[in-house]
Amino acid sequence: SFSSPPMVMLIGPYSAGKTSFIKHLVGKSFPGERVGIEPTTDKFVAIMNSEDEERIVPGNALTVTPNTPFAGLEKFGNGFLTRFEGSQVTGSEILKNLLIVDTPGILTGEKQTIGRSYNYQEVLEWFAERSDMIILMFDVQKIDVSDELSAAIKSLPKHYNKVRVILNKADSISQQNLVKVYGALLWNLGRVITTPEIVKVYIGSF
Repeated sequence: SFSSPPMVMLIGPYSAGKTSFIKHLVGKSFPGERVGIEPTTDKFVAIMNSEDEERIVPGNALTVTPNTPFAGLEKFGNGFLTRFEGSQVTGSEILKNLLIVDTPGILTGEKQTIGRSYNYQEVLEWFAERSDMIILMFDVQKIDVSDELSAAIKSLPKHYNKVRVILNKADSISQQNLVKVYGALLWNLGRVITTPEIVKVYIGSF
């Protein structure tokens, strides 16, 4: 939708710090946020600006909300819409000009598909098509690219130019180890993201 703000989507393994990063950007907690060392965010969550009150908006209501880009999500059915919600936030300057989408942490093995009544990769592709930036986030302690994460990344070849990688929680290891982890992550990503350019990896602690 031309009337909706630019959209940024975050993807990555569970407990990589995506939700904490969003909280840092927004400058405050937001309705429905879930943070923990175990898999917490099990929904697609659109964090957006609100001029009056903070609330959670169900996915089926979001698809008919004016000035949002979510109408096309109806095609994924109620199985997906029950796992999609909006988090409307007041008093955040960045959200006046930006819409942020947090995604479920990518699990390993059959855990990635059990209990999901929708096609994760198809939904991810839908959001990627409409995102202006895709942030791929890793925890410095978990830089392995699982088969499931690899499949998710490989479903986005048309959008690699939008991808920015963040190596998070850098303050939890020594600088010497950080250099090693940084190099190992570049190697891992180079086997998945097949572009002539080396992927840029940004380092942070959120």
